[in-house]
Amino acid sequence: MLVTPEIARIFSAERLVIASHNSGKVREMADLMAPYDVTVCSASELSLAEPEETGTTFVANAKLKSRAAATVSNLPAFADDSGLVVPALGGRPGIYSARWGGIARDFDSAMARVKAELTKSGQAPEGADAYFVSALSLCWPDGHSENFEGEVHGNLSFPPRGENGFGYDPIFIPTGYGITFGEMPPDQKNALSHRARAFEKLVAACFPLDG
Repeated sequence: MLVTPEIARIFSAERLVIASHNSGKVREMADLMAPYDVTVCSASELSLAEPEETGTTFVANAKLKSRAAATVSNLPAFADDSGLVVPALGGRPGIYSARWGGIARDFDSAMARVKAELTKSGQAPEGADAYFVSALSLCWPDGHSENFEGEVHGNLSFPPRGENGFGYDPIFIPTGYGITFGEMPPDQKNALSHRARAFEKLVAACFPLDG
């Protein structure tokens, strides 16, 4: 018996909450939404509290954040949970990527920790395989959500290079390129990032061309 695949819910609202307090993420996600006729605002603009990230996967944490923002604001909400995965470190920092920067989210310390952990494991930090994962969750006030994941693979490079981007961008060189995400102009990074790849899937499902 053939099973009909579930059809994604089409987005038709005029306003959307970006459920993040990370200014870098808010900027990237707002840029991705720019071509669509949607007014966006951030969780911090609405003084929404940050929910505790208790999920065990990127998707679970993205859903948790988007649902919390949609419920409180009574608006559709768009959340990202993303991180750096280093196979030689057993997948760490993974969903704990931001938390490796401590309470202050100090990514200089987080990047230094990645290098130290690789050295401790016997793996040369320079050139180590790594990839970024982004899970995007679009949630409506009634609790329905659509969820998508994207990845971009590459290698690590030390010391950190570049002032663009945020997080671990200054130590990540995507496959096929010779510069880090931190050195790339925003438009170039946004065209190939893990977040952009997840967003392409979201747009195809929820923002049809004839919508």
